Amino acid sequence: MTGLALGALLREARRRLSEAGIPDAALDARLLVEHFSGTTRTDAIANPEREIGPGIVDAVGAALARRAAGEPVHRILGFRDFYGLRLSLSADTLEPRPDTETLVDAVLPFVRKTAAGKGSCAILDLGTGTGAIALALLSAVPQATATGVDIADGALATAARNAVDLKLTNRFSALRSDWFEKVSGRYDAIVSNPPYIPGIEIGALQKDVRDFDPRRALDGGVDGLDAYRIVAAEAGRHLEKDGIVAVETGSTQKQDVTRLFAAAGLDLAEARRDLAENDRVLVFRRK
Repeated sequence: MTGLALGALLREARRRLSEAGIPDAALDARLLVEHFSGTTRTDAIANPEREIGPGIVDAVGAALARRAAGEPVHRILGFRDFYGLRLSLSADTLEPRPDTETLVDAVLPFVRKTAAGKGSCAILDLGTGTGAIALALLSAVPQATATGVDIADGALATAARNAVDLKLTNRFSALRSDWFEKVSGRYDAIVSNPPYIPGIEIGALQKDVRDFDPRRALDGGVDGLDAYRIVAAEAGRHLEKDGIVAVETGSTQKQDVTRLFAAAGLDLAEARRDLAENDRVLVFRRK
């Protein structure tokens, strides 16, 4: 392909994604063009005739083809912003999404209070993926430390790389473990965004989730509650006396998850809804 003016490239990108039926086609087109061309919105407004070379135009075209085929835009970019942090993605990690920021919001006051009182706060992040939850908390509370647990080596490598990029590696450690299998010690806060979708429902998910997020990070078993059973049963052995356990849940799982934790001696201390007003986060303490 030949070179194009920046404005023309943006228009062509919007056209291709719109014709492919991509929601938010204009936004995704802009993100892809800006990323691969190294330009900004200001450049597009102030200098729409700026020449973009053929190599970059070809790279944008390849990215547009991937998006038109259904690949999520942030998978193509290779990163996603979460709680003000830029996090690299990999095939072994979920994309961290705004709903999960609700979990950080719920836990952050406790982490700050604990760090102020004790001089430290130890966090265990189960199913850490990109490290999003743990790294967001560490970024906000300099006295906190975190262990990110995952079964997937690729996820642990991604989380460790994000910790390095965010200059948090001295307070973050990655541990390969099947849930609590290799976890030792006690923590002030145990947090998790576990797989919670019933296996039978995964085929009906949107394509960008079903085909690109790792299945093991989605599939919560027959009823979607397998991970909560494990966390509820074992968290108490690794929880400090005044500690908390906070989990993200599916929008219809509040009562079921609360019952599982209550049976394990943990009472519901707080429930939060996400931006769409769906039940999303539950925080538990010892009875």
